[in-house]
Amino acid sequence: MLSNSPLVNFPFSDVKPAAERKKNTGSFARFYPGNSQLARYATHGGKARGRLVAERECPSRSLFARDRDRILHATAFRRLNYKTQVFIYHEGDHFRSRLTHSLEVAQIARTLARMLNVDEDLCEAISLAHDIGHTPFGHAGERALQEAFQGFGGFDHNIQTLRVLTRLEKRYIGFDGLNLCWETLEGLIKHNGPVVDSAGRIPSGCQSSDIPDILRKYELIYGFGLHLQAGPEAQIAAIADDIAYNNHDIDDGLRAGLFGIDDLQDVPLVWEIVKAIRAENRGVDDRRLVFELNRRLITLMINDVFCETTTRIETLQPQCSDDIREAGRAVVSFSGGFAEGLEKLQTFLFERVYRNERVMRIMRDAEQMTRNLAEHYLNHPSDLPDRWRCNAGAADINKCARHIRDFIAGMTDRYIIDLHRSLFDATPKLR
Repeated sequence: MLSNSPLVNFPFSDVKPAAERKKNTGSFARFYPGNSQLARYATHGGKARGRLVAERECPSRSLFARDRDRILHATAFRRLNYKTQVFIYHEGDHFRSRLTHSLEVAQIARTLARMLNVDEDLCEAISLAHDIGHTPFGHAGERALQEAFQGFGGFDHNIQTLRVLTRLEKRYIGFDGLNLCWETLEGLIKHNGPVVDSAGRIPSGCQSSDIPDILRKYELIYGFGLHLQAGPEAQIAAIADDIAYNNHDIDDGLRAGLFGIDDLQDVPLVWEIVKAIRAENRGVDDRRLVFELNRRLITLMINDVFCETTTRIETLQPQCSDDIREAGRAVVSFSGGFAEGLEKLQTFLFERVYRNERVMRIMRDAEQMTRNLAEHYLNHPSDLPDRWRCNAGAADINKCARHIRDFIAGMTDRYIIDLHRSLFDATPKLR
């Protein structure tokens, strides 16, 4: 069973107190005058739990700004540009990819962080990295790997995000991974809420009974307190994710011709804005209307989150970020009435976009393509590229499977398509 101990005694390296840090940071104070202006419940860099491997501090960046920059420069982050959000990259130049989605999430998260007076750099770091463990073809690729590797721990993109950031990125001389702060890693694994219940049990909706073993290993190393809520910055990143995809999926769905603007009459939350724009701008063309709709809807969502979160904070009266973690429910949230309207929007997008037959047909082909590669390499590990073949360790089937899973999960859409063509006689066009 996973530990239920309070958030103390982590194996991370200590960081210097804020007062001591100012003596040694040179120009640091000029760029980052300190956390004194942040809310009490924010995550304060001066009280950070630090990094697993001790490092000298950067003279010009805060701990969390440095994490953000490491994520931006990571190879896995660049690959997100050619990983599916909803539409395969070659379907059009203007559809969102995992990269552009992550950038939009980061922008919304920074806005909310500024409004709620918490650490913007930490919000941005978590937002930029939250999808870095996703497979090619998005959730279709994830389903394929989950099925193909059932006997080897399955697959979960949140766990894969941790693997990428703590092991698979190999950029630094002194350690594997990016050696990110505890607060950044904790926010990534728990940005959608507690991972286990108070007894340490994995939620019933989890796809694989093997995943708790992976979680337990990370818990022993990092001590995330998986039964607790995430800190405030991670909760902001999570709700920014919701705001971003609900808005850009309207835009992308319209651009793809999966529905028309007038079909949005089925979604009162959105249709009221459409009517207001048309009333104020007679004869406005549809493209400008859609942009204005997205702008107003994002603003409306952000303002609702700010008002509801402020109310919850006033009720809770948190004195530190751990009070947010131990609150028993999310503190950063939509209001009840707004959540009902948002649910209707999500139902509309599910029916008209995610379950659209054209999208489903492409995703079925993409899923089969991913499954083909997984099965091929499990049966023929010697066909792996040189670097991966050396690491696979054919004598250890579990290690071999883990490397194959890492290899496929890191692929971009276009790489996996080209690789499939080189190994199989027929490859779907995904159109």
